[in-house]
Amino acid sequence: MTRRLYRARGQRGHTLVEFVIAMALGLVVTAGAVSLYTTQRSAFEHAGDAMRIREAGLTALTLVGRQLQMAGFVPAGVARYNSPPPLFGCSGGRPTGADDSLACETLPGHSDGVAVRYVGDNVSTWPSASGQTTDCLGQAVADSGAALGDQGVPVVNRYFARVSGSTGEPELYCEGSGRVGFAQPLIEGVERVRLKYWLAGAPSAVDASAVTADQWVSIVAVDLCVLVRGAPRSQRLPYVDCDGVSMPGADSRARQAFSRRVAIRNHAEAF
Repeated sequence: MTRRLYRARGQRGHTLVEFVIAMALGLVVTAGAVSLYTTQRSAFEHAGDAMRIREAGLTALTLVGRQLQMAGFVPAGVARYNSPPPLFGCSGGRPTGADDSLACETLPGHSDGVAVRYVGDNVSTWPSASGQTTDCLGQAVADSGAALGDQGVPVVNRYFARVSGSTGEPELYCEGSGRVGFAQPLIEGVERVRLKYWLAGAPSAVDASAVTADQWVSIVAVDLCVLVRGAPRSQRLPYVDCDGVSMPGADSRARQAFSRRVAIRNHAEAF
């Protein structure tokens, strides 16, 4: 009788209290794992967004900066070329109209725009499949009939930022001489381009609106800044804009400004 009772007691299962404790411990471990995963995923997404913002900003600075450095360039084989000024800028707008008589069109995002003029050839630009000079979009630029011989073709590239009508995202655009009137996006996320110009002998840089028509030939340097917008986040984030002003977050997207100063190195040679 005693042996049978001992066997019955030895086969007894877990109590309800033990089961509840085990469930609670399991939930705690699961909640900790989920919290750790969520935190790590959020940190990874933020790091990835910051990397994309930085990549877009630096790429835009490099791309537009190199074009600004080309302003006024003339190949060695061209003895003389009486062109319009190497630069033309717009405050809060984009350059429009014919290449030799540009005007400004206001942009909703108040991004500045700039047109860069130079004489291109197969050395200063990537040649097209047919061996022609190309613009900022790789489009072949036909000879406009200027008396340049076979040494080069006048090129005008226009840069500005606006919201894409198809994606709803801000992008850096370029409109080249290869197809005037048809701008194409280059870099996604660029919300605004800010440009200030240094006149020869001036104590400070000025906006395009302060540069008169006859002063564009006297630009010796450009302060270039791009404001890049990232992906949506869970809260609004403040940022510093291109003018160095601390701004509250307009929405839940991170923003960062990138800037550089570009010397117009062909100024003395061309003009």
